[in-house]
Amino acid sequence: MKKPLFALFILLFFLTGCANSTTTGNIDKVGLLVPETVNDQVWGTKGYKGLLKIQSAFGADVFYKESMNNKEAVSKAIDEFSENGVTLIFGHGSEYAPWFNQLSKKYPDIHFVCFNGDVRGDNVTSLTFKADAMGFFGGMVAGEMTKTNKVGVIAAFEWQPEVNGFFEGAIYQNPNVEVEISYTEDWNDPEKALVQLEKMLSEGADVIYPAGDGYNVHVIERLKEKGLYAIGYVSEQSDLGEATVLTSTIQHVDKLYEVVAKDFNLGTLKSGNIYYDFDDHVITMGKYSPVVNKELQDEITTSIKTYIETGNLPNQIE
Repeated sequence: MKKPLFALFILLFFLTGCANSTTTGNIDKVGLLVPETVNDQVWGTKGYKGLLKIQSAFGADVFYKESMNNKEAVSKAIDEFSENGVTLIFGHGSEYAPWFNQLSKKYPDIHFVCFNGDVRGDNVTSLTFKADAMGFFGGMVAGEMTKTNKVGVIAAFEWQPEVNGFFEGAIYQNPNVEVEISYTEDWNDPEKALVQLEKMLSEGADVIYPAGDGYNVHVIERLKEKGLYAIGYVSEQSDLGEATVLTSTIQHVDKLYEVVAKDFNLGTLKSGNIYYDFDDHVITMGKYSPVVNKELQDEITTSIKTYIETGNLPNQIE
């Protein structure tokens, strides 16, 4: 499934900035840390694409390191980035929040950015996608399209807001639906996810939302084999099978990287926890399968517009 972009993925890579940059400013050198690999075709790849967007838009020199999943490795990588003059570092995940909180004071000239964490310090920012709404709209599709009135969510962690969003959306669209929820407690455990999938399928579920970026492709491929339905997660996943993937709940991580870089370049990047949603154009629904009726597609499109304008999901409107 994973095709390596480069032969060695532990080493620090240096990529020369593009000659056709249109912006100059605070951004000169940018670093990226990913916990696993940039070749996973989902979360890690999106971070890498975001880094390349920054390189292209700002003419920055960019660096990245993979397998950055412990404090010792992260600390060493930051030292190397600092020595190379990096002033903006992205930690591509929630695990970087506590490490950045501890290490940022040592590097006052570097701004640290992570995801879905709780951060503190003048030079630390956490980016969080408000994912309950995307889960809700995915749940609407699942609730409408199930033939057995049983759907499932295979999430990584209980704190994921898209899980409750999916539950509420499915129930809103189909009051008779049963929603089974399980947790792998790991973003990258396809074996456990597939065991949970088999259990759900044995109980009659026919639409599954695999809300974990390290295993959702595995789950979707299994559903495809069985002729059942999936809701894609994080990326546009219709390419895995338009008859299988009813739609996707997309977080445009690469676009958010560019938004953050622009703010940093202008000197307006805020510290603390910052939240992003549909109205920021970094969360969208993906392509709809041909099996999803046009009436439902139009209903969701209208509901998203209303949500952007009012902040209310369909079940919050009297």
